[in-house]
Parts: sequence; structure tokens; C-alpha cells
Amino acid sequence: MSCVASFAIWGCSEPLAFSRARTILSLNPSTRPRLREGALAKELDRTPAPSGAPRREVDAFLNKLDRAPAVANAGPRGRLIFALDATLSRQPAWDLAQSLQARMFETARAIGGLDVQLVYFRGLHECRASRFVADGAGLSGLMSKIECQGGQTQIARVLRHAISEATEKRVGAMIYVGDAVEENPDALAALAGKLGLLGVRAFTFQEGGDPLAAAAFREIARLTGGAYAAFDASSPGRLADLLAAAAAYAVGGRVALERRGGDAARLLLTQMK
Repeated sequence: MSCVASFAIWGCSEPLAFSRARTILSLNPSTRPRLREGALAKELDRTPAPSGAPRREVDAFLNKLDRAPAVANAGPRGRLIFALDATLSRQPAWDLAQSLQARMFETARAIGGLDVQLVYFRGLHECRASRFVADGAGLSGLMSKIECQGGQTQIARVLRHAISEATEKRVGAMIYVGDAVEENPDALAALAGKLGLLGVRAFTFQEGGDPLAAAAFREIARLTGGAYAAFDASSPGRLADLLAAAAAYAVGGRVALERRGGDAARLLLTQMK
């Protein structure tokens, strides 16, 4: 994604015009969804809630997940935050991630098990998180009800949420999938450093080759002790292998990643401290 102004990706106080379509959402306090506890919920309290069937379906699904029994604790299980940019240009990659996310659970099942929380942002200020789910069907069901909408990146909110989750209970890793950065990279680096101090490695997977986004994603990965990789939506096998490798680490740590082998695992291992 490119911006009209070359400095726009790094953030400034002037109004910016982005190549992505912008969706202006109406504020309707009476239709706001019930919010999760934690830092992200506090931010979501300021999120305009669009009306219409798609949002009601998402809210209904989130409420269904909240009423579902808690994930089983038997055996070693990893906790993974799966964060995605759901702004308008990301629809093809969103659909790809939805079709491939089951690979994370399949990989983790052979090691112990995996609980995944979906975090996404889209629109003017919308950023939401699901509860942790223990199977690909639940995650795919939620993702299928979410449509990408125009807006700017909100990576800082994702990082603050991950910090909040990791403060309450151990998180094995965080995956972030996106293609652009429209925020202050120094502010993102500061948050990544805090996340790293909590022992959460970030695996940042970038679609495309935007050099400014690549620099920011690499720095987030470096400061958390994680890893960065680029992928092309026309080569879904690469993203599938990267997701599976990150999931293996979330469950079994470096040993599980080394045992997994393969190009994706080796790429991640060469960058990890």
C-alpha cells in the first residue's frame, strides 16, 4: 500500500490521503458489543460501531464463544495471539489466512495443543479480540463473518493488547500478518520492547515488499526475540508453513521448532536470539 505523501507511513499530524478506501463508521452507543476485559477493551470503548447485519453476526459469534466451555487444560498447551490487519486492501490475504489457519492447530496437536486468540483491526478505529479458542473450526467460523474495511493500521493497539494478555497469563507467541505500517515506528518499537520483556516472541509476516513496513516489522520481531518473513499471496504454501512453524514454537518452544525442520522453521530459527 502506498500513501500520497512519502512521509505518511511514519506518521504526522497533517491530514493524510491513503490509497486504501476509508470507511466512515457511524457512532451508535446502543449497538456497541459487550467488550473483553483488559487494555484492548478500554480502547474498544472508544470504537464506533457500524450498524447492519455483518456486525450483528460477528457480535453473535463472539458472544457464542464467550458462552462456550473454557478450553481444556490437559497436557501441554500453547497460547498464541493471531493478529491480522483487516483493512480494505487485505481481503485476499484475509481469505488466505482463514483457509490456512487450521494448519496451526494440526501442527500443535502433535506436540500438545494450542489455544488461539484472534485479534484484528479495520475501519476508522475498530480493533477487537476473540476469546482463546482450541480448534480451527471456531476460528474459521469467526473469520468468515468478518469483512475487511478501509482504514489505517492499528498495530500499536495490537501490541498493547498482547502486553495486557501476557501480563495476566503466559502467551507463547504472537503472529502478526499485514502489509503496511501507518504509525510511528519508534512508538511501535517501544511497545515491542515491553512485549519482549514479558517473554512473548513476535513473528511478523509481511505480504508484499513495502520497505518501510519491512523495516518496522523486522524491528518488532528483533526486539521481542522473534522473527520476520515476507510472503506472496500467490504462494499460499509459504504462509501455511510460516504459521505452522510459529504455532510449533508457541506450544513447544525452540526445541519443537528445531524438531519440526523445513525451510520456514530454519528461517525463523536463524533470526531468533
